[in-house]
Amino acid sequence: MGCFGFLKGMMVVFNAIIFLAGAAILGVGIWVKVDSGSILSFLGKIENAPAELSQLLNVGYLLIAIGAILLVIGFLGCCGAVKESKCMLLLFFIIVLVVFIAEVAGAVVILVFRPLADELFTKFGTAAVENIRKDYGVNPDVTGLWNTTMSTLKCCGFYNSSDFVGSPYYVNHDKQYPPQCCPGIDSPCNQTVADSVTMITGCFPKIKQLIDENTVVIVAVALGIAVLEICAMAVSMILYCRIKSRGD
Repeated sequence: MGCFGFLKGMMVVFNAIIFLAGAAILGVGIWVKVDSGSILSFLGKIENAPAELSQLLNVGYLLIAIGAILLVIGFLGCCGAVKESKCMLLLFFIIVLVVFIAEVAGAVVILVFRPLADELFTKFGTAAVENIRKDYGVNPDVTGLWNTTMSTLKCCGFYNSSDFVGSPYYVNHDKQYPPQCCPGIDSPCNQTVADSVTMITGCFPKIKQLIDENTVVIVAVALGIAVLEICAMAVSMILYCRIKSRGD
């Protein structure tokens, strides 16, 4: 009974955390869909963007779906353990198993279709540069979004400072780059300054660098989640079998 009680308690605590995480993700997903000023809605307005980019507008629905699934999993696991319900524990096992299989399949798809993802980023980069050269400096939404992104990530343009050449800002400010491209420089951020200092990298290379530098962490987190899912399925089946044997 001691081991059974421990496993039951761990099942309750673990799934209570999952339930709260699901509620938080669900809330974020709903907020993304309700907030018309979100980045997702802005991305949908970029002219000449690749058709595949429209799929990003479904991120809100994805978060809602993930949050709802986590809520169901947390509820079934927690209540199933507390009430010692064989039906809830079996449903919990089946849902977690399906999620685990989907994650493995998704990982395989990402590895197989990696070249397609690179092609999509190339198309998006072309659209982003065109967007900068057309609207940066005259469109408040575009200008504000890029300024916020560059200030936050400490980057300049999508690829580099040359993305701003020919933009309304560049033309109207005597061929100057945005000040975010020359941090710590008091003089105007023009080509003369750019030639004399080390310009900061573009936002896309910066994001790619962050991902590459944290690949080990990302893989470790993914493996940790997989291990937790396997442990959760194992514990649910142990409780299911113990409850079934006690009922018999």
